[in-house]
Amino acid sequence: MALMARISQANIVHATKKHTATVFFFHGSGGTAEDMKEWINIYTKEELQFPHIRLVYPSAPSQAYTPNDGMLQNVWFDRMAISNQVPEHVKSIDSMCQDVSKLIEKEVEDGIPYNRIILGGFSMGGALALHLTYRYKPSIAGCFAMSSFLNKGSLIYEHLKINPENNKVPLLQYHGTADTLVPIEWGEETAKNMKELGVNVKFVPLPNMDHDLNRSEVQGWKNWLLSILPDI
Repeated sequence: MALMARISQANIVHATKKHTATVFFFHGSGGTAEDMKEWINIYTKEELQFPHIRLVYPSAPSQAYTPNDGMLQNVWFDRMAISNQVPEHVKSIDSMCQDVSKLIEKEVEDGIPYNRIILGGFSMGGALALHLTYRYKPSIAGCFAMSSFLNKGSLIYEHLKINPENNKVPLLQYHGTADTLVPIEWGEETAKNMKELGVNVKFVPLPNMDHDLNRSEVQGWKNWLLSILPDI
């Protein structure tokens, strides 16, 4: 319960009028909800708000992170290494997916149907969103992953092979061509694998950009959100 309490301390931007849709935006490793929100606001030049969409920026709990020599860090799950060659830390991923699912269920209980909810994130947050979407919440409206990747042999790929009906959620991916932390090839491979499994993937390379966001990416993402979650 202590873990769940920490996750639920999300930074929320409420809809300015009638709340009919919700977007969850998960930060990257070492980040916080406030960091992610401020980062987005820098590129929108004001606080990003929608008349009908509630933006939820959750914060990951502080936990031991193997790539950081086991030191405590705000991460959604553990990894053997920052590499797409190693096995996924399935127990860690599943534990977090189950906890974050409770936040999503709270939105549904409050009257927002699955087809009016989008999940996504930056870096590790994008990977979490992919697991949540294609393994846990395949009825949601959309998924986005910025500068993210899945490991080779990801459980998601195996899950979609067995449950091809879970491939209906559209996926938007952005990735910097000069990313020095998560090479764009890892993101491209993820997009290719998801497409082969029947997912409608839009992959957008960002020229000369490192492990970062930029204004055109955020604007494109906003337009995509509104195309899937129009005001009603």
